[in-house]
Amino acid sequence: MAGTVAERDALVSVTDGHLNNSLGSPVQADVYFPRLIVPFCGHIKGGMRPGKKILVMGIVDLNPESFGISLTCGESEDPPADVAIELKAVFTERQFVRNSCVAGEWGEEQSSIPYFPFIPDQPFRVEILCEHPRFRIFVDGHQLFDFYHRIETLSAIDTIKINGDLQLTKLG
Repeated sequence: MAGTVAERDALVSVTDGHLNNSLGSPVQADVYFPRLIVPFCGHIKGGMRPGKKILVMGIVDLNPESFGISLTCGESEDPPADVAIELKAVFTERQFVRNSCVAGEWGEEQSSIPYFPFIPDQPFRVEILCEHPRFRIFVDGHQLFDFYHRIETLSAIDTIKINGDLQLTKLG
């Protein structure tokens, strides 16, 4: 597996409900995902921090409208939890939009991308790398864009939510 030691150590995978590092040995679970059912909600142990990576692998549905991946500060619906980053693939517009919601207020939506990376009925790999000033988003190994943090306390970002027209195959 290519990448720095920090990237390898930050990447974990799910095998039979237990997390393993890239070398296959058991590690203390940073992220625990019991079932890969959409809509999905899972806990990120210890929250986000610089160097931590979230991996989402799946297959786009045959006739998709959209799907979303959100990193939030808890699961609260009322009042709604802060959304550190919401990524939404919109197939009709061929856009991969992102935004955040802090204290109930949505920020300015960003949508510029060099290309639309998702194809109906095809697998994909999204990596969300947390760095000090930003999230860096990779799709299928290619950096697509950066999203600068709007939530100051990264460790408060402790929940991942996934919904829409996709099947999840792996999270880590």
